[in-house]
Amino acid sequence: MSDLTVSLIQADLHWEDIPANLAMFGQKIDSIKTRTEVIVLPEMFSTGFSMQSSRLAETMDGSAVQWMKQKAREKNVIITGSLIIEENGAYFNRLIWMLPNGTYGTYDKRHLFAFADEHNHYRAGDKRLIAQVKGWKICLNICYDLRFPVWARNTIQEDGNPAYDVLVNVANWPERRSTPWRALLQARAIENQCYAIGVNRVGNDGNNIYHSGDTSLIDPVGEIIYHKAHDEDVFTYTLSRSHLDDLRAKFPFMKDADRFMIL
Repeated sequence: MSDLTVSLIQADLHWEDIPANLAMFGQKIDSIKTRTEVIVLPEMFSTGFSMQSSRLAETMDGSAVQWMKQKAREKNVIITGSLIIEENGAYFNRLIWMLPNGTYGTYDKRHLFAFADEHNHYRAGDKRLIAQVKGWKICLNICYDLRFPVWARNTIQEDGNPAYDVLVNVANWPERRSTPWRALLQARAIENQCYAIGVNRVGNDGNNIYHSGDTSLIDPVGEIIYHKAHDEDVFTYTLSRSHLDDLRAKFPFMKDADRFMIL
């Protein structure tokens, strides 16, 4: 299988300002001059982590999803990140996996952050999304999901292959809890024998909560390929298929894993 090139965008979001964030991310995407295949944006990238769901939510036909369609088509790239979405009278923290042809997959955040009252403003999802591109399988999570290893657990499938190859987590994770963020990303990469990508925001949000970013890319044995704190950044890297396959063949740990079922 082929290698896969990904771009991670760490940015200071404009609080609850959808047009400003779409314009800002458009400029950052336009700044990527090398060929890339997947662009990862933070959680609630069009608004910041706001509990104003009824005021800020858009539908799947709204401006942010339409912007994702336009940029994905224009750049011939997959774009992913989460948005505040309203559907049938309910509000979701919804990750969109947007393909260049305008089709998409969705994942609604399962673990809502009750500490910030998220569970009273959004409805939790109950289905994982594992997307595929160029033979790579990519498991998509949102922020607080990172604390719950069973939800992200990689397993050997009936065909003998792991369920996924890359774990992506998009976040608005505050600096005051940055140590768990960094440690858990490494743990998920190691225990699931996968690349782990965590894309976070930087700067103060509208509640004066500071985010240091700490956007990271970690290889399947926990080696840190990339880590960026405090500053905005756009980072592009090519994931090695042979590196991943060789590690899994040499250390087939997942075949010895406990069996379990999520209820």
